[in-house]
Amino acid sequence: MQELRLLCWAVLLGLVQSCPEPCDCGEKYGFQIADCAYRDLEAVPPGFPANVTTLSLSANRLPGLPEGAFREVPLLQSLWLAHNEIRTVAAGALSPLGHLKSLDLSHNLISDFAWSDLHNLSALQLLKMDSNELTSIPRDAFRSLRALRSLQLNHNRLHTVAEGTFAPLTALSHLQINDNPFDCTCGIVWLKTWALATAVSIPEQDNIACTSPHVLKGTPLSRLPPLPCSAPSVQLSYQPSQDGAELRPGFVLALHCDVDGQPAPQLHWHIQTPGGTVEIASPNVGTDGRALPSTLAANSRPRFQAFANGSLLIPDFGKLEEGTYSCLATNELGSAESSVNVALATPGEGGEDALGRRFHGKAVEGKGCYTVDNEVQPSGPEDNVVIIYLSRAGSPETAAAGGGAARQPLPGLFLLGQSLLIFFLASF
Repeated sequence: MQELRLLCWAVLLGLVQSCPEPCDCGEKYGFQIADCAYRDLEAVPPGFPANVTTLSLSANRLPGLPEGAFREVPLLQSLWLAHNEIRTVAAGALSPLGHLKSLDLSHNLISDFAWSDLHNLSALQLLKMDSNELTSIPRDAFRSLRALRSLQLNHNRLHTVAEGTFAPLTALSHLQINDNPFDCTCGIVWLKTWALATAVSIPEQDNIACTSPHVLKGTPLSRLPPLPCSAPSVQLSYQPSQDGAELRPGFVLALHCDVDGQPAPQLHWHIQTPGGTVEIASPNVGTDGRALPSTLAANSRPRFQAFANGSLLIPDFGKLEEGTYSCLATNELGSAESSVNVALATPGEGGEDALGRRFHGKAVEGKGCYTVDNEVQPSGPEDNVVIIYLSRAGSPETAAAGGGAARQPLPGLFLLGQSLLIFFLASF
């Protein structure tokens, strides 16, 4: 009913509105056509009849498409914009065109495109974006285009295509993606496999080729040799240590994220403390523990020190540093994450760990070292108590190098499931 009212409204307006002066408007083969091609236009002219279903603005000098550029023509089914000078397509420029079936944006200079506008174009069957300056495509760019039959992305500057990008295109029968400068790394291997197996017609496959790395330059994707690729894996380990021979209040808590994967994953720390969330792209310090020159606090010692080898050092660990520590590793093939909850407790007193489990603890001084007599009220098989020994000698340099002195049991650290409990002794 709403579409019928819209159609009636559009027809009535179409009867009273005139055509923009530079254009020719009329009916042909049952379609309401507005022809504005080859008019040397620098902007989309106003004043179109609302019942226009085909609009040609090809071969003009349009520099961009602003929001609401086609608000006057909501029933548009075909839009031709090839051979302009369009660099930017703003959000909201195309989204009102829910009836659009054919869109030609080829032979422009588009580098900035509002991909989210495509989510509203569920009727689209033809999309031509070839011969532009596109460098990337969001993974969900085509998620609503289940009616799309032909997609042309050739002659752009695409370096890769995310796996799953074409999965929503269940009606796709023709894809052109040749003559892009592809980086033939692990992230593109899926495209080779998909292209060889799909029923979609993909012409010029010899021109779907590698530009980098140099050893593979010019190699067609279909003949790409096997690459040593693996998704990330992470293993989080922890070692609280007392910095220096003389014991002082406040531990230096050292976490280490052992990362594996090919290509080498990027490491990121996510820390949730009582004061809020901290995000750290590793590394943020050099081997001396001082902030890198690129950070805001260059040459200082950050509260959380992330080293290039995967270690995270928290000097003078206290109540404010309690919380959940997660390391996240990401490469072209995916991501992996590992977390640990860290909480402080007073020795000799009962309490709860970070997961809400009750415990009882009692500190006992031994010969030259400290041990803890600890009792845990188990609530399940995961509540095993594991003693982790603390190193007396440790420094930022040691953490960065991955080394350390012989470990000795110091004030008690226990792992309950995935919760760490650190006991500070009154004698400190």
